[in-house]
Amino acid sequence: MTRPRAVFAMNPPDLPRALFDEDALSRLRRAADIDTDLVLTELESVESRDTLAGVDILVAGWDAPVVRAAHLPYASRLRAIVYAGGVAATCLEDPGSFAARGVVAANARVANSGPVAEYTLAMILLANKRVLPAGREYRRARSHPDHFAVPSGRGNYRQTVGIVGASTVGRAVLALLRPFDLDVLLYDPTLTTEEAIGLGARPVPLDELMRSSQVISLHQPLTPDTRGQIDAEQLALMRDGATLVNTARGAVVDQDALTAELRTGRIDAVLDVTDPEPPTADSELWTLDNVVLTPHMAGSMGGELHRVGDAVADEVERFAAGHPFTHPEDLAASARARVR
Repeated sequence: MTRPRAVFAMNPPDLPRALFDEDALSRLRRAADIDTDLVLTELESVESRDTLAGVDILVAGWDAPVVRAAHLPYASRLRAIVYAGGVAATCLEDPGSFAARGVVAANARVANSGPVAEYTLAMILLANKRVLPAGREYRRARSHPDHFAVPSGRGNYRQTVGIVGASTVGRAVLALLRPFDLDVLLYDPTLTTEEAIGLGARPVPLDELMRSSQVISLHQPLTPDTRGQIDAEQLALMRDGATLVNTARGAVVDQDALTAELRTGRIDAVLDVTDPEPPTADSELWTLDNVVLTPHMAGSMGGELHRVGDAVADEVERFAAGHPFTHPEDLAASARARVR
């Protein structure tokens, strides 16, 4: 059986070396005809288009060059896209046209969800321990040693945590929360009551979740319906001293409304994502002491990237052997989501 031809398409060009250890690279070479030193960072040059023309599998990753309508004549052989990230369709200008041609796709979203969920769990537990305000008070008391005291706080026993979105990451967070004595609320209009309960949460409307939770963690995908979903009205419902954790996308929150609410000091925020990203140099998010601002680091980093690379190698092996993907992506559904 002839091995399918594959090529990396991602940026920066050294990203494959971060994603794939030597074992994973060897697996890719056994499963497919691939030059693991060749990385397409653009599709405009004659050399890149000639390479694309001979490819069956596009092994894409972050900041992959987008395959546009003008590239279609050079992608007539393409049969599969395996994406080292959340949504393979992000590297396609028109996912529907590829779906219509029978191109199949897979992504490594599940492999990347673990580190995001772990980051989120850590931040939820620390928020309930009131670590951020306790740290502020501790620093203020440094010139008065007699004033040092064990900070008062909520702790994590029988506190209410709200999860917005039962996405892949949202479900992973729900699973990690199960061992703790927490009341977990969930807002996701795509789920039935029984499905939400099965995930270990109590389904509630978004307003109730915002009003009742001590910590709110966002995990909804960014769609036309969720852009700015957490607006001034929703933020105003949050309890005094509550914490908003965002590891989803910055644009699911109205950034001006969030900054205005944080400016009052009434709530705290843990923001791994913002809009824009990073915040502008003059953004108050840099200086507000009730904000933990991290550089989109909740996802896989360091050795965790190898889990993503292994997942990609698994899918390439399955495709080469004629088996369906373990984690397929519906390109036609992605196309429909874009036009809603």
